[in-house]
Amino acid sequence: MKKFAFSLLFAILVLVSVFVPLARIAETSKYFTLYEFFGPLPAAFLGPIYGAVAVIIARGFTILNSAEAIGLFDIARIFTMVFATWYFALYKKNQALLFVPAIAMFLFVIHPIGSQAWYYSLYWLIPIIAYFLPNNLFLRSLGSTFMAHAVGSVAFLYTFATVPSYWIALIPIVAMERLLFAGGIAVSFVAINTVLNKFFANDDFLAVDKRYALMASNFNFKHYILPWQKKKN
Repeated sequence: MKKFAFSLLFAILVLVSVFVPLARIAETSKYFTLYEFFGPLPAAFLGPIYGAVAVIIARGFTILNSAEAIGLFDIARIFTMVFATWYFALYKKNQALLFVPAIAMFLFVIHPIGSQAWYYSLYWLIPIIAYFLPNNLFLRSLGSTFMAHAVGSVAFLYTFATVPSYWIALIPIVAMERLLFAGGIAVSFVAINTVLNKFFANDDFLAVDKRYALMASNFNFKHYILPWQKKKN
């Protein structure tokens, strides 16, 4: 019961983040929002099932209450964050998720338009590579946001009419936006861990990671820095 209550609480947090716009999705009326920072996190604290439920409730509510007509891309965007939150929660635990970016690459390059900008899909090697690199919060966050990017991009490709130049022009923009999102996810994860560790440290229904809780006894900065920096220390 407590886990379900926290699922609703996380759903509300995610729902609020949907209404804080960050940047418009190129050539559409839709926006990236603060949701990109919070969306991948619920499963890390609640587990894969309850975390996915929290994301689906929040995103589904906003879509149903949108003044715009609901399209396939809107439905697909629900699942972009489901896969992102699963990646974040199951990082280093379940290699099966790596089939998602691999399938996304395949679907992109077999599309008539995607095949002419196939190198755009190389971004989706990042979740695969990050999974096998040393454990690191930023890489975990980067892999998560590129998991969402892979699913979302393929959904966009198959539901909107585009041209190869559209995808080619996005390549430098994607690099900047995803680095921003990864940083936001990492900071949000630390903030939520810190709060939950303060008030719910002894509740086993929440998976609080004290390594990322500020002021926790086993807090260690080394978990935040990049692998090649760790080797120097």
